[in-house]
Amino acid sequence: MKMMFSRLLVLLVPLLLLSSQSLADVSIEAVFSKGEIDIITTWYQDHRATSERTNGRKKPKGLPPGIDKNLARGKPLPPGIAKQVLPQQLIAMLPPPPHGFDRIIVDGKVLLVDAATRVIHDILADVILH
Repeated sequence: MKMMFSRLLVLLVPLLLLSSQSLADVSIEAVFSKGEIDIITTWYQDHRATSERTNGRKKPKGLPPGIDKNLARGKPLPPGIAKQVLPQQLIAMLPPPPHGFDRIIVDGKVLLVDAATRVIHDILADVILH
């Protein structure tokens, strides 16, 4: 009985180690769905006047080129970057984001970011019209 148990253990331990390693290597691929892109694009087209209002302020300058280049898939959000939430009306129209992800606006771009790591998973660049 001990011999059978030790053989079984010798066979199972490498399998467990391999499966735990492969699980650790799996990254979650979260992107905006076609439906989400359509809803967001349509909402900003319909609310163009609202999104263009500056309330007497100058038009935003945008991000410095070095920081703007860091807004890319697979990179974390730069620290201290100004971010906004989507308008409440738009949030109500969209399905919930994938578990553990947030949709935010940075420099006129809609981003899908991992809430824990702040890594950018998808970007909608030309949706918000300035």
